Amino acid sequence: MAKEENMHVVMLPWSAFGHLIPFLHLSIALAKAGIRVSFVSTPSNLRRLPTHLIPPHLLAPLNLVELQLPPVDGLPTGGEATVDISMDQIQYLKTAYDLLKPQLKKFISQDTPDWIIQDFVPCWTDEISRELNLNIPLILFSAYSATLFAFLGPPEYLTSDAKTKYWPSPETLTSPPEWVTFPSTVAFRPFEAGPIHASSFGRNASGVTDVERFMIAVISCKAIAIRSCKEYEGDYLDLLEKVSRRPVFPVGLLPPVAPAPPEKESFKGGGEEWLTIFKWLDQQPPKSIVFVGFGSECKLSREQVFEIAHGLQISGLSFLWALRKPTWANDDDDALPPEFRARTEGRGVVCMGWAPQTEILAHPSVGGSLFHSGWGSIIETLQFGHTIVVLPIVADQGLNARLLVEKGLAVEVERGEDGSFDRKGIAEALRKAMVDEEGEGLRLRARGMRNIFGDHRLHQAYMDGFIQYLKNGPKAYTP
Repeated sequence: MAKEENMHVVMLPWSAFGHLIPFLHLSIALAKAGIRVSFVSTPSNLRRLPTHLIPPHLLAPLNLVELQLPPVDGLPTGGEATVDISMDQIQYLKTAYDLLKPQLKKFISQDTPDWIIQDFVPCWTDEISRELNLNIPLILFSAYSATLFAFLGPPEYLTSDAKTKYWPSPETLTSPPEWVTFPSTVAFRPFEAGPIHASSFGRNASGVTDVERFMIAVISCKAIAIRSCKEYEGDYLDLLEKVSRRPVFPVGLLPPVAPAPPEKESFKGGGEEWLTIFKWLDQQPPKSIVFVGFGSECKLSREQVFEIAHGLQISGLSFLWALRKPTWANDDDDALPPEFRARTEGRGVVCMGWAPQTEILAHPSVGGSLFHSGWGSIIETLQFGHTIVVLPIVADQGLNARLLVEKGLAVEVERGEDGSFDRKGIAEALRKAMVDEEGEGLRLRARGMRNIFGDHRLHQAYMDGFIQYLKNGPKAYTP
């Protein structure tokens, strides 16, 4: 390995902001440790990164490297990240992403790294290393929790042939697999299993299934790094190490630093509106507000948005809803039920577009959150000890929701057999989590999570251990 002061790491995230942001946080941590980092993505993605998080003295060692995304049929112009496109177009983004290989190969040949830390999608990085005769060690970094990849099992179970034995149908996803030897309720619901099985195990336009990408990434890597900690999902971290037969390093939860009090200039063009909203928050009782946010990746239907709105209304609770204007809405007013703003005036605020989520969650008037149970949002919410109501929509969110409920940290919205939910279920879940007597234990446990999710020294210790591994160089795995 290179001397510590000369060490160079290439970071290769998938083109989804739920992946790009954790990779950026990890890059900042490595740069702080004196490691030179090349963060590789496309121009549009790099422009949209929250680069204000990078301290000025790290701008030199943390280099943002642009690769031009090749055009492919089926991918709209400007569609460089999953947020830019529809769910059915993601397969074409993967096709375009795979075509970045020659550009990455050229960059690596000119500035050879000591490590490549990659996402599961670029499963061809090991080919680059072998073609250049460089033998660059790889690390698979997961922006997901350990629970998902441990659930999938050993990589050899994910080949096309083995899939028919271990994962032949959506029904196999609806109960914990045989290698989960500890008590667990973590599995997909039947209405989740069909889409998950199709998207993960089914062939797409790129010609490579998602589980095959993960399998290749695991087999070719020297270690797996996970944005996690043993205090929350220790059983699944141990299980992942067992089934992957690779050292697994939790790098901590990479919690965002608690923000300073909001100022006008901190709100990217929406300063006046957000200063008004924060003044409204200042006037609310402590822990009385539910923050509602499904991010930019979840594409909710009109019926789903309207049922959430009606549920908020009949719950009687105060709320702040960050809602991205859906593609089916003609304008902001069309995105909500008629007269909804008037009926909830005074106790509810709906903001359309970008929202300063960390600053909102840090506000003392916020006490709970209704969201999709994405791993990044779980971390941000429990960092502040807020009560959680989960409504999983896609990908790993169902597994995350089951684990939260199993640990007594969340209420999951009741769903029909087809996955539908209604206003009554939304209202009941919110009231149980926020004010009903039966939810008091949940609220206490959630507040206690601040001592884990918000402990920056704990997570720095995990990061220090991972950095030491990088500096010592790869070693053979011994179980």
